[in-house]
Amino acid sequence: MSISKYPSKLSLPQSNPGVATVLEYLIGRFPQIGATVWQQRVADGKVHWEDGTLLTAHTPYQAQQKIFYYREVAKETTIPFAEHILFQDAHILVAYKPHFLAVTPGGVHVNECLQHRLREKTGLPSLQVVHRLDRLTAGLVLCSVNSQTRHHYHHLFAARQITKTYHAIAHIDGGETLLGQRWEIKNRLVRGEPRFRMQIVDGPPNSHSVIHCIDQSGDKALFVLHPISGKTHQLRLHMQTLGWPILYDTCYPELQPQSADVYTQPLQLLAKELRFIDPLTRQPRAFTCDARLAADSIFSRPAQ
Repeated sequence: MSISKYPSKLSLPQSNPGVATVLEYLIGRFPQIGATVWQQRVADGKVHWEDGTLLTAHTPYQAQQKIFYYREVAKETTIPFAEHILFQDAHILVAYKPHFLAVTPGGVHVNECLQHRLREKTGLPSLQVVHRLDRLTAGLVLCSVNSQTRHHYHHLFAARQITKTYHAIAHIDGGETLLGQRWEIKNRLVRGEPRFRMQIVDGPPNSHSVIHCIDQSGDKALFVLHPISGKTHQLRLHMQTLGWPILYDTCYPELQPQSADVYTQPLQLLAKELRFIDPLTRQPRAFTCDARLAADSIFSRPAQ
């Protein structure tokens, strides 16, 4: 059994979904976990209010109150790639996240996530990531190490005041000449089935990316991607829209059967660069991931 050392936080909605107790809400909110698991967690004292008071099976639902619980899984796979800290000061930490490592706890990943690893490495239990990368994507992640200034860095992403640059490798037709070309993609993305997989539908665009080809060799090409918006799986779908799905993508264009991670075939999508004006110092910040960090990726090899 793998149990998180740090609690996960959940705010109860203002509108009661029709339950009498917090336990009923948790069972309905997380059906994939199972009612008996939640009942046991509550019985074992693993669910509590913000002040530490333990919940019972009969604790009434209280709108907008925060509850804390501890994620656990029967068996957790160790991800055999290392994270790296690129920068740290009194307010932020910037780290490289390897392919296959989740950013925060979720599903079958409890302690094998970037946030937990960084908390253990730095000794800062309040460290918190302020944005997300897909588990299969590698690259830079910005974290807050000061809860008093954290909201300033959350606002950077909410207000789109941070410039993100990605690199991706895709298969192409050997006869195509893409080098130097530029594309601007706008379309509407909504959740599909299963819910983690997004789909393109008709309607007003809610996603926007700018993509360039900067290198090609044989049947592969290297693209620079600038997401203007930040929808789930946006870059993966926008590359598919152009006709060049990202190399080793197991979701697009077709969802592959669920299987163990293939560590020799990481999704060839890298969060390469973060640029922003620091909200506290008003000075420009720029962080770049070089090929030496991405040793678990074929980004360090020529596209051939």
